[in-house]
Amino acid sequence: MRLLLDTHALLWWLAGSRELSTVARQAIENPVNEVLVSAASAFEIATKHRLGKLPGAAAIAADIAGCIADQGFEPLSISLRDAERAGRLAGIHRDPFDRMLIAQAIEGDLLLLSNEALFDQYGVRRLW
Repeated sequence: MRLLLDTHALLWWLAGSRELSTVARQAIENPVNEVLVSAASAFEIATKHRLGKLPGAAAIAADIAGCIADQGFEPLSISLRDAERAGRLAGIHRDPFDRMLIAQAIEGDLLLLSNEALFDQYGVRRLW
């Protein structure tokens, strides 16, 4: 199965946080699954850290690509098709980072690991 981590799922995984659901943790740990991290999450982490909204993520923000590689996760670039889909999504959810993750999950037929129940209104496959 191909999994796309929402930014909070990635951060909680890296921190070993109990906020990451057991189901999500087991899916990430399963060696059969391919775990993807979107460039949108890298953008979100770097931006929010710069703005002081993620003060505990300095080491991650300093080398997001390295953190992803160390976990054996795969980076997911943003394509023009992803950007078009994200821009056309209904206005239910306004966060541009989340809209991109939703678009990428739909475009790539990926299972999105996220606690955001609002994502379900877009018809995205979500696990939490």
